[in-house]
Amino acid sequence: MKAALFRAERQIEVGERPDPGIQEPTDVVVRVVRGCVCGSDLWYYRGVNQHKVGSIGHEYIGVVEETGSEVHGLAVGDLVIAPFTYNDGTCPACRHGFPSQCEHGGSFGNGDTDGGQGERVRAPYADATLVKVPGSEFSDAQLASFTALSDVMCTGYHAAISAGVRKGGTVAVVGDGAVGLSAVLSAHLLGASRIIALSRHPARQALAKEFGATDIIEERGAEAVAAVLRLTEGVGVDAALECVGTDQAIATAVGSARAGGMVGTVGFPTYTEFDYKTAFWKNVGVRGGVAPARQYIPELLRAVLDGRINPGKMFDFETDLDHVADAYAAMDERRAIKSLLRISQP
Repeated sequence: MKAALFRAERQIEVGERPDPGIQEPTDVVVRVVRGCVCGSDLWYYRGVNQHKVGSIGHEYIGVVEETGSEVHGLAVGDLVIAPFTYNDGTCPACRHGFPSQCEHGGSFGNGDTDGGQGERVRAPYADATLVKVPGSEFSDAQLASFTALSDVMCTGYHAAISAGVRKGGTVAVVGDGAVGLSAVLSAHLLGASRIIALSRHPARQALAKEFGATDIIEERGAEAVAAVLRLTEGVGVDAALECVGTDQAIATAVGSARAGGMVGTVGFPTYTEFDYKTAFWKNVGVRGGVAPARQYIPELLRAVLDGRINPGKMFDFETDLDHVADAYAAMDERRAIKSLLRISQP
């Protein structure tokens, strides 16, 4: 099968990988319909992390082509959304609502499992992992939104859930990438009355407003905190959503939260200087981590099908698998918020 392969830093090309097959009775083989490029994929692209597997990408949707003998909830022909991690559904972490920490799971495009930037994927623990999309006819816009549910929308939602966003609350979102924009959309879905988005990019500001942001702040660092406090009459927000992972981002989030507020953090943490005492003295809680996407997909899928959210609008660059290098370059050069790959038709 054709698949995207890393060759070296900033060198990605389409090559051949073995066609996947059923290895365990709980597996299915999925023909990929749509895939996409994640911001975390750029760590490999930029040479920060080494990639060990051929086919890459952990975000995809597709059609079931083959099922193992112990798969009972899925059938050949079903359109499914794959969370970026697979899970058995039975371990303590899964039972407590955190399938991303499954004791027997893993992530697509890592270890021995090919990813979604290729024509086919073997999905382990298929009944517990994959989410079937009801219906049979879908628009391109819906397919894009289903793809967003495989990771980025769930990650933004996890920031909002972790921070306890609720109806009528005030929220600040630190980060205007795809995750940050997903956090804005999630806060709006959960009923926040005021959503302050931190962004300096006009196109991202416009999408943040479309997703529900009530205010835009262009400042950074201490100036951003001061701007949030001005907008909230010196109080701060109920919930701050940290979607970057840097020292400045977490400090901004904590500084923007009111006394007793919460920070939901989903940006990959690269903190080296953040001082937790700044949160301690304000009684600000910090919670978050790897999003349990499989836990969130069903409810977010209903919101997409009902027309309440359209996270697929984050995809502002589209191409096919043969031009996957262009998809990476567009995101690396910040010409795109998020790149969608059209692999096949449902």
